Amino acid sequence: MTLPIPSGTRDVLPDEMRERHGVVAALRDVFTSHGYGEVSTPSVEYASVLERAGVGAGAGAADPRFRSVDEHGETLVLRSDMTVPIARLVSARFSDAPVPIRLSYQAHCYRSIVPGRGQSREVLQAGIELVGAGAPDGTAEALTVLVGALKAVGLDDARVAVGDASIFPELLAGAGVDEARRAAILHELSTRDLVGLEREVRAAVDGETAAMLLHLASRRGGPELLDALTDPRAIAATEGVRQIVDGVDADVRSRLILDLGLTLKLGYYTGAVFEVFAPGQGHAIGGGGRYDDLLGRFGRSLPAVGFALDVDALHTALVGKSRGSWRVGLPAPAPGLDAVPGPPKPTEVPS
Repeated sequence: MTLPIPSGTRDVLPDEMRERHGVVAALRDVFTSHGYGEVSTPSVEYASVLERAGVGAGAGAADPRFRSVDEHGETLVLRSDMTVPIARLVSARFSDAPVPIRLSYQAHCYRSIVPGRGQSREVLQAGIELVGAGAPDGTAEALTVLVGALKAVGLDDARVAVGDASIFPELLAGAGVDEARRAAILHELSTRDLVGLEREVRAAVDGETAAMLLHLASRRGGPELLDALTDPRAIAATEGVRQIVDGVDADVRSRLILDLGLTLKLGYYTGAVFEVFAPGQGHAIGGGGRYDDLLGRFGRSLPAVGFALDVDALHTALVGKSRGSWRVGLPAPAPGLDAVPGPPKPTEVPS
């Protein structure tokens, strides 16, 4: 008799568990070598903590759906990401600590899912949060650690899409677009609905401004994209992206893909945002960005940047890359276990 498990979850067997441990160990080594100390937070948080950060109904896949009530009548939720718990942790336990504060983690997070899309309710994440380091230097450090982590687990061919969550809000505000219309445009942008985006943009601004915005939303490629911009408004709004390109070394720069229309659904991102892609994976396997206003909501106003990688998605990408052979950096198989397990279901990881 086979008993079902909840959709979006899965069992992990010994072969794959050993490989997962290898991925986590490689990531930890990179984080530690850059001075990031590992922390752990409770799997459950008060709903009021997430609401303070703006994470709740309407937050998409990061909307915490697993709720209960404790013995005092307070609503508890399973954490949907690690950025908010660490923001709470920094304000509570590092209130007088000198900055920058470098923290890392590996933890399960729990998400709502859309049936039939192969998404995971339970996601094992590994990542860092760099608190107290502003842009562009803090962003450059986070991207350097991210690229180093991808190389350490064997994904040399992974690429990081980089954008700036402030580009469109800044341009829309400058064009006099009201808040409700701005929200509609940003929603279409975050869902990558270019038809809906064009409809909303053309309803909100004049033809010349609409053309500039739609052009930006579709630009994806190398640093030459920035040099090709001619509208002074677009040049000014993308200065943060240019600073990122100039602030990283040549190796990191070679792994970046500029995406001037990139934005993420979580509303606490204020500047640089990024997503991680690997060959053969039709979805992001990680992401992150700057959240310079979030810590202030918990009592200590500090700039911050971070990223999270989906460990199982990293493993899936590795299996796809090297199926049938053992990966460098992962433990050797136990005697008699010479077959690499098949990849797990694909997941989507909002940052």
